[in-house]
Amino acid sequence: MQENSSEDFKRELGLLDGTMLVVGSMIGSGIFIVSSDMVRQVGSAGWLIAIWVLTAVLTIIAAVSYGELSAMFPKAGGQYVYLKEAYGKLIGFLYGWSFFAVIQTGTIAAVGVAFSKFAAYILPPLSDENILFEMGRFTLNAAQIVSILTIILLTYINSRGVKNSKILQTVLTVIKISSLLGLIIFGFILGAKAEIWNANWANVWDANSFDVASGTWLSINGTTLLSAFVAAFVGSQFSSVAWEGVTFIAEEIKNPKRNVGLSLFLGTLIVGVIYILANLMYIAVIPLHEIATVKSDRVGVLASQYIFGDIGTLIIALMIMISTFACNNGLIMAGARVYYTMAKDGLFFKKAAILNESSVPSWALWVQCFWASALCLTGKYGALLDFVVIIVLIFYILTIYGIFVLRRKMPNAERPYRAFGYPFLPMVFIVVSSIIAVTLLVTKTATCGWGVLIMLIGIPIYYFTKKMD
Repeated sequence: MQENSSEDFKRELGLLDGTMLVVGSMIGSGIFIVSSDMVRQVGSAGWLIAIWVLTAVLTIIAAVSYGELSAMFPKAGGQYVYLKEAYGKLIGFLYGWSFFAVIQTGTIAAVGVAFSKFAAYILPPLSDENILFEMGRFTLNAAQIVSILTIILLTYINSRGVKNSKILQTVLTVIKISSLLGLIIFGFILGAKAEIWNANWANVWDANSFDVASGTWLSINGTTLLSAFVAAFVGSQFSSVAWEGVTFIAEEIKNPKRNVGLSLFLGTLIVGVIYILANLMYIAVIPLHEIATVKSDRVGVLASQYIFGDIGTLIIALMIMISTFACNNGLIMAGARVYYTMAKDGLFFKKAAILNESSVPSWALWVQCFWASALCLTGKYGALLDFVVIIVLIFYILTIYGIFVLRRKMPNAERPYRAFGYPFLPMVFIVVSSIIAVTLLVTKTATCGWGVLIMLIGIPIYYFTKKMD
């Protein structure tokens, strides 16, 4: 095994592959689950759809803004490179540290466990209730083993070269999109009822919060509504992250100055439309109160049961298994490229900068696999995901503000593509996302505060590693 230059990456991914990576990485299990808690927070169909529309618009604005950066720096590592170029190595490292410690690996762990939980619908012994080993407070269940095995399998496939993983990603994502659209279409044709639709849209802007303890709805407005809106936004936002993964593999994309930005736009547009349609279908099929109170928030399962009857559970379980498997393949493929580029800059383990005979950073893939698997075993991944959204938002804001910084810092740099709607649309994203981030820190300090702390721990680690050089 020899240390190669970044030029040894193989450009084997076209526009379709890049778009499918964006779509596949974004759509996991969230769209089948998060709407339940969102309805508990805001209690109306109008506010629910408004939040999904806002999320879609903000995501597309962010994606097309990243297009300028991806065209300027068509390199492996994507967002890490943009932050480093705009603000210097420290901010780049803080992103990479947060990415490895929480964002990517925590998401891989949670998506893996979501896969195993729905696999248990088909094979009950795979349930997290099947305890295989217990010692003190530590327990090992079948779902954790299955999730780890899927992460190992996908890591192995990705270590064999980008060609195999891209075929798997594209095929599974096409199946995923077709299945979701099929569920939406059949929902409107077979499951929709006029009385449910009309009842759900009655008093469309009357916001209510569901009190789980008493089982009653409480009317909300003003600052209480803002807090509820932001709390609900966390669900739609978490379901809409990871689109930037395509920027991490820019050196493996054909004509990256064009295709990375176009993949970002097409992928986020497709997902935004699918998410809005899926929630309109939920509102057409399920009474709002049932969306809020469905067991384990499995609104997708409930919708499928309304549409297809008893076999609906099996149909949705298979859909979510395909969805989460493809999602993790995209996350695993893209994440390792960030560690590779950080290692090239002396900010990560040196072995992560080595490409194997298949021209992929296999050591980086396996260290990512190890930490994601460890997060599966700790049982703490659920708490970790609460931290993810605030960190992701902070770095989205910094990256898009980086467009303004780089326009001043590198005025004469080649920009094959310029951010659409600059400076208005990027600034809209920054302002709205900043309001949401601040509100999150104020209203959810216990979880979001820890997320920011994990990020800031990277500062002493950065200076310590610099001293070690």
